Amino acid sequence: MVEELGQIFESSGVVVVSRYEGMTVAEMQDLRAQMREVGGSVRVAKNRLAKIALDGKPCASIADLLTGMTVLAYSEDPVAAAKVVEAYSKGNPKLDILGGAMGENALDVAGVKAVAAMPSREELIASIVGCIGAPSSNIAGAIGAPASNIASILSTIEEKAA
Repeated sequence: MVEELGQIFESSGVVVVSRYEGMTVAEMQDLRAQMREVGGSVRVAKNRLAKIALDGKPCASIADLLTGMTVLAYSEDPVAAAKVVEAYSKGNPKLDILGGAMGENALDVAGVKAVAAMPSREELIASIVGCIGAPSSNIAGAIGAPASNIASILSTIEEKAA
């Protein structure tokens, strides 16, 4: 269990620690399902074991957050888990964000919310593809425009001559 948690702490782009006191099983399953949709996971682990697993890891600073009924949400995408937990906590006050870590950087509640506001990997890729595709469509429009201008000028001259 400690080894598995250690692997989670090492390989995840972001780890969000939240308190889930009072959540029903159905609510937790809903959170897990939402997290799976974005490629993340949710893990409830004994705090003592999680603290042992954190020893020597880059995100060891989150050990202080592991008190009470805590749940770990994590994903390889550095934004996905934070987005899901932030959105879920808005609709369910029983899930209380405590903080998290992004690599070696510790995040407080405001930090997790700031990460959640960032665009996801897919959104960034779509934006980059849009930027790459835009110049080619502009070039095609610029190349095609003079020909249409010449054609309209020629038709105007032809009408005046006739």
